[in-house]
Amino acid sequence: MTQVSIIGTGTMGQAIAGVVTQGGNSVQSLGKADADQPVTGDIVVLAVPHPAVAEVIAQRGDQLAGRIVVDITNPVDFATFDSLTVPADGSAADAIAAKLPGSRVLKAFNTTFAGTLAAGTVGPLATTVLVAGDDADAKAALIEVVSGGGLKAIDAGGLKRARELEALGFLQLTLAASEKVTWNGGFGVVA
Repeated sequence: MTQVSIIGTGTMGQAIAGVVTQGGNSVQSLGKADADQPVTGDIVVLAVPHPAVAEVIAQRGDQLAGRIVVDITNPVDFATFDSLTVPADGSAADAIAAKLPGSRVLKAFNTTFAGTLAAGTVGPLATTVLVAGDDADAKAALIEVVSGGGLKAIDAGGLKRARELEALGFLQLTLAASEKVTWNGGFGVVA
């Protein structure tokens, strides 16, 4: 059994918690009111909006050392909703990894919506979580948790692939915001 700490109690945090517990793993959910509770999970999911990540790292960075840290954010410019806030040759996950050199940072869950995580499907297809990172053991641990929860998981390559995952997540968000797809829809993977 894997212990997963989820920082953030919104819809994505709740949906990821459901996937984790579905697979028989345990979840520690940490919201803003839980700032005094230490992180206990081997895997820590940052289920907060991208602008909140800096605050989480400032408050809990020392607790994240030695752990698998999963960045689910899409660094969207929410003021204009027309671009990402990271350089074209970088990613939010790269920036997080630079701030947490003692952690094994992964990018995952950013190309799915909470509804598809909870339902386990995107239309007729199984929901697929794409996982990028440079540590093979960390990716395998997260993929095992996701697969155990009844979803498909695919190793998307090194952490440098996070920039493409963030671009895909951004596209999906803009399609949903403009009502071209529903918030329970999205992209499916046939493999």
